[in-house]
Amino acid sequence: MEVIKNDFMPDDVLPMLLENNFDACIAVQADQSEQETTFLLKLAEENDFIKGVVGWVDFRKDNIAEQLSYFSQFKKLKGFRHIVQSEAEIDYLLRDDFCKGISYLKEFNFTYDILIYPKHLRYALAFVKRFPDQTFILDHLAKPPIKDQFIDDWHKDILPFKKLENVSCKMAGLVTEADWKYWDVMDFQKYVDIVFDVFGADRIMFGSDWPVCTLAGSFNQVVDVLEQCTSFLNAENKNKLWGENCKRIYKL
Repeated sequence: MEVIKNDFMPDDVLPMLLENNFDACIAVQADQSEQETTFLLKLAEENDFIKGVVGWVDFRKDNIAEQLSYFSQFKKLKGFRHIVQSEAEIDYLLRDDFCKGISYLKEFNFTYDILIYPKHLRYALAFVKRFPDQTFILDHLAKPPIKDQFIDDWHKDILPFKKLENVSCKMAGLVTEADWKYWDVMDFQKYVDIVFDVFGADRIMFGSDWPVCTLAGSFNQVVDVLEQCTSFLNAENKNKLWGENCKRIYKL
C-alpha cells in the first residue's frame, strides 16, 4: 500500500485526464469526515475541471436535514458516499437511523454512491427499493472477486438491479480487484459484459478509481482495459459510457 501513501492533488491528475481526452472529472470522498468534503469543494472551486464532488456526511445524525440544507449551497456538491464496505454490520444500509438520513437526499437533489462488497448486494437491493425516487450509483461493480475469477454468486446478486432504473453503475476498480501483478485484459471481459446486460448503456459510467488504481496499474491502463472490453459499443453508447451518463446522472 506504500504506493498510495502520498498526497494526490489536482495537478497530478490533470495531465492524465488531458492525455486520455477527458475534459472534466468528479472528486469522490475517501475519508469519512465533513472536513474532507469541505477540502474537496475547495479544490473544485480552485480547479474548473473538477465539475463535481461526492462528499461525506453522517447520515445517522439527528440534524442530518440541517446538514444537507447547509451543503446544498455548494453547487458542485453532487452527492454523498459512505464506506459501507468497512462497516462491521453486514446490513448497515438497512439501519433505521441511516435510512432516515438517506430519505432527505431527494429533497436536496443529491445522489448517493453505494460502496460495498458482493456480500452486501442483497442488502443493497432491499435498500434501494426503499427509495425508488432516489438516484443511486453502485461503485466499482460492487467489487466482484476478479482475482479469483469467481462470478456466479456476484452475478446472481447483481442481476435483480436490472429492473431498478434509479440505480446506475460506475465501471471502476477493475484492476484493483484483479491480481495486481499478473492481471490480463481478458480477466475483465465477462464482468463487463454482465454489467452491460444488467444496467444497459444508459446506466453505466466510467470511473478511474485513481489513485487507488495505481496499486495495480496506471490511469492509462485503466482506460485501455475498458476501451478494449467495450469495443462492441457503437459511437453513441461509447459517448454515454465515457462522459454523457456521468454528466446526466450527477447533473454536471
